Amino acid sequence: MASVFLYHVVGDLTVGKPELVEFTETQTVEAAIKAIGESTECGIPVWKMRSQKSLIENAEMRRKRFVGILNSLDIVAFLAREGCLADQEKAMKTPVSEVVVPDNSLLKELDPATRLIDALEMMKQGVKRLLVPKIVVWRGMSKRFSILYNGKWLKNIDTSNPAANANRPSTSSPTTIRDKFCCLSREDIIRFIIGCLGALAPIPLSSIYSLGVINPNYCSIEASRAAMDATQKLPKDPPAVAVIEPMGDDYNKIIGEISATKLWKCDYLAAAWALANFSAGQFVMGVEDTITSRSLPDFAVNDPMVTDANTANRPGPARSKTFSSRSIGFVSNPTNSSLSASRSMYRGRSAPLTCKETSSLAAVMAQMLSHRATHVWVTDAENEDCLVGVVGYADILAAVTKPLPPTNPETQTS
Repeated sequence: MASVFLYHVVGDLTVGKPELVEFTETQTVEAAIKAIGESTECGIPVWKMRSQKSLIENAEMRRKRFVGILNSLDIVAFLAREGCLADQEKAMKTPVSEVVVPDNSLLKELDPATRLIDALEMMKQGVKRLLVPKIVVWRGMSKRFSILYNGKWLKNIDTSNPAANANRPSTSSPTTIRDKFCCLSREDIIRFIIGCLGALAPIPLSSIYSLGVINPNYCSIEASRAAMDATQKLPKDPPAVAVIEPMGDDYNKIIGEISATKLWKCDYLAAAWALANFSAGQFVMGVEDTITSRSLPDFAVNDPMVTDANTANRPGPARSKTFSSRSIGFVSNPTNSSLSASRSMYRGRSAPLTCKETSSLAAVMAQMLSHRATHVWVTDAENEDCLVGVVGYADILAAVTKPLPPTNPETQTS
């Protein structure tokens, strides 16, 4: 295991991080959409309101107030419900308490002096956010050791028995601001890791296949099925469903994905309507190929309400646009009309982020960070159409924290 994880603490990663502004469960879906657009990992932590603002909270009280993490896929799936489509204005004003899936195991509060390796172990077990007190100044000689040791909180040092303390890491005591926190995501951890690849050698240059990083247990849906079927049981990590076409040679070809990453900064109402009415293939590949514009509703650019014959004459300027994959935000090249001539060419931003199983771990991490993605789909080394698995944050953290197997001398000489 690289010493960089042993000698750094989570406080090192909080430098420059903004103060956490709690998003409460009483706020609306409309407010959540705006907040998610400014978030990391396409989601926001949701909290219960404090009963008394003057009350000083401890870690257990904050843990009980944390509800769960709400992402863009959760919201689009909610807005795609029949009742929400019938009254979209009411749906946008719905409190997020009716949308978010409660799971307070996704967030963990840590002391700034907690070793980074301990934080990574928690994230490998499913924690997605770390709540860390804001730091004013560090006291002591060093901040590079933790008050966590082998997963247990250290007791006060026993001065009567120096020998018992000889092998225990020294602790540093940061001065923190009361009730001021910042929130670290797994994306922040990956950004830190990408900045110290040399200390992790040779793991970053090893293939994801050799490291055993590829997760073959991904969620998928056939392109011919209704897109709404993908939301029947939303995957937790990564929050993504591959849209596939079964091929004759007993493998699946990935043509797109329905995920929190792809829906992160989309037109939520347009995406919800498409999710409820189109097949999975139409949803991710572009609806203009098979759907005429006369069958599609118009959505106002600055108005979350659907414009129809009954509302077209209401006062006030209402610039409307016809629904398309561009209105969702999938297609990046709307000027080339020839794209619609071929389904395989009409992809643009809807194309899933993929890599080969021979790709290095460093390359996959760089892909995820550059695209702000929570995962990368993995294809066969010799057949780019053959989907073999997915790599997410938890898979990467598992790879960088486990020791490499010893090299076999016979293998080197052969």
